[in-house]
Amino acid sequence: MSIELTLNETSPREDAATRWSAVTCLSLLTFLLVGLEFLPVSLLTPIAGDLSVSEGQAGLAITVSGIFAVATSLFGNSILTKIDRKTIVLLYTAVLAASSLAVALAPNFFVFLVGRSLVGISIGGFWSLSTAILARLASDRDLPKAIALLQGGTAFALVLAAPLGSFLGGLIGWRGTFLITVPIGIAGLIWQLVALPSMPATSTASVARIFGLLRNRRFAIGMAATGLAFIGQNALSIYLRPFLEGVTGLELNVLSVVLLGLGVGGLAGTSIIGFVARRYLLLVLVGLPAALAILALLLIALGPFATATASLLVMWGFFSTPIPVAWNTWMAAVVPGELEAAGGLQVALIQLAIAGGALAGGLLFDTAGWWSTFLLAACLLAGSAVLAALAGGRPG
Repeated sequence: MSIELTLNETSPREDAATRWSAVTCLSLLTFLLVGLEFLPVSLLTPIAGDLSVSEGQAGLAITVSGIFAVATSLFGNSILTKIDRKTIVLLYTAVLAASSLAVALAPNFFVFLVGRSLVGISIGGFWSLSTAILARLASDRDLPKAIALLQGGTAFALVLAAPLGSFLGGLIGWRGTFLITVPIGIAGLIWQLVALPSMPATSTASVARIFGLLRNRRFAIGMAATGLAFIGQNALSIYLRPFLEGVTGLELNVLSVVLLGLGVGGLAGTSIIGFVARRYLLLVLVGLPAALAILALLLIALGPFATATASLLVMWGFFSTPIPVAWNTWMAAVVPGELEAAGGLQVALIQLAIAGGALAGGLLFDTAGWWSTFLLAACLLAGSAVLAALAGGRPG
């Protein structure tokens, strides 16, 4: 994907006022995108019961959104290449709100999956354009701050989505939980309409250029390691609620607190990863998935014990959430001149991995039992650690 970046022609004062309001409204969008992507994780049991499907089948809610995110990240924006970027962001936000409405009112599992496919379209479309859009909203000096603000929405979603979804699901039901996000999406749409400046299309997309990066052997190994890490991580994470209810025996309120602890652990890990990765990048790339593989095995052994399981899940959040930061740091060092194309490929790969993790984990969960899903996660994460060692740290 080749994207030529231009700044809007506004006065410095107007640009500053518009810029931060626009970035902040996009941060709300990332909060909704990530929150809605993983909201079914904490609601699998009631969704499955209401729609008369198994919990493994309900996990397809993650698989479907991931598949459509992959397709949109690779092909969607090339189809919309001549349309103003503001219009595209508004379109993806409207699709996101429509998705929540379709899911909340779904009379059957098919309509539910249609709604989840719309989430995937929004996820893949926006994330593949996000860096280019931020570069047009902020000056070079302010771009790191803008990226940090955008990722703030993601971080808070990862902390709040699972415990809040679990709590609201018990209070107003899973349908009501999704329905609440509809007015939030509409409010975000109105905010974007006011805050985002016009951003005429200046890009041409090339899928060939994206996949051409895989001719770089080191980069290809790193992407494979990234994919295994996300497949393994999600094969376990997506099925945590049925595990905590059926194996650990937690009631709903305690379960919500445990999931909150997982999110807080992730926030803590993300807050320190930048400092560690600057000096010990190779150790981080290998150590994170290796630690998660060990934790997955410990969860199999200690799953029936509530205190031990809760402690292990805090550590799971601490080691799992920083993985994208670590691999982005590595990517910037390995292909510094191709970050737009590399970023597009990474978005597609991560979404495909999330979908694959949900599908493989669900099949094993239904056929062999919960422990097999956790064992698969351990094996995949161990494989990621091995490939990360081959990909290496910063270029010497």
